Amino acid sequence: MKINAGEIRVGMLLEHKDDLWQVLKTQHVKPGKGGAFAQVEMKSVGKNTKLNERFRSGETVEKASLDEVTYNYLYKDDNNYFFMDPKTFEQIEIKKNIVGEKGKLLSENLKVSVSFYNENAISIELPNQITCKIATTDAAIKGQTVSSSYKPAILDNGLKIQVPPFVEAEDKIIVDTRTIEYIKKIN
Repeated sequence: MKINAGEIRVGMLLEHKDDLWQVLKTQHVKPGKGGAFAQVEMKSVGKNTKLNERFRSGETVEKASLDEVTYNYLYKDDNNYFFMDPKTFEQIEIKKNIVGEKGKLLSENLKVSVSFYNENAISIELPNQITCKIATTDAAIKGQTVSSSYKPAILDNGLKIQVPPFVEAEDKIIVDTRTIEYIKKIN
């Protein structure tokens, strides 16, 4: 789908120079002399290279069309994560480098949204909030409760996170998967 250069936003996927690029930064510039343009910093999805490109405001660029499918997480091995389509029971595998740090938040049967480009999985999207269990955390220091101080904790999946002083080991908490931050404690 063609879009105007002025409509480019952070996070979009663009087809440019025979590759797929994710927009990292965009800045719309209107110089005193000459036409307006969009200065765009992009990262190649496949090659992991960066590119700074300048698009004139009248120019059009190709926005990548992605297919999103819901899958359930099954298990992992040394190199891949395995997912199953709940409707067809078809299984797919996605390389660990595509999933990244989010892989530590995966739990059995968790529903995720997988984005495909030309039938290749390029990213997964977890639910915005998931429940985790605290494995270990430091003891709260008396007198620190006046300020909003946080203490380090390690979740049962190995992720390190900052939690409020009242959270103890074995407590269940809700974590924001987008920022990997504490949201609230579950009783």
